[in-house]
Amino acid sequence: MSVAVIYGSDFGATRAIATRMAARLRGRAVDIKEASVSDFEENGLLILGCPTYGFGDLQSDWEDRIDVLREADLTGKKVAIFGTGDQGTYPDTFVDAIGMLYDEVTARGATVVGFTETDGYDYIASLAERDGKFVGLALDEDQQPELTEARITAWLARLS
Repeated sequence: MSVAVIYGSDFGATRAIATRMAARLRGRAVDIKEASVSDFEENGLLILGCPTYGFGDLQSDWEDRIDVLREADLTGKKVAIFGTGDQGTYPDTFVDAIGMLYDEVTARGATVVGFTETDGYDYIASLAERDGKFVGLALDEDQQPELTEARITAWLARLS
């Protein structure tokens, strides 16, 4: 199955995670700044990665290029989402960006996979939480970097 990991990253943490995921799944990592509609449509598994900035904002490149995603037909497409956030500094908007991407892809017909438990996190609210689970993989490189690798490994095993 072909895999594309499309990500946005300003400071490199999300890019590094996306690159590791793509390598493990023998896929390719694509910066949203360079992504085309076909990058969204032509892969068996699409993984989207986005950090949450400020008080619940999408990363700036995702904001600038969201129309590329909106042009894609994701009907029946298998999509997984991951994001980085800081539950200590922004407990009211922890990983909101993955909730925003979830809304975008489901509106375009995608089937989202890779929901994860909220246990082990200490936050107040998140747009990424639906029915008691995160709509994807939530990572906190600021407060819980020691848990990142195990979380990624377990999540990827469930996707493939």
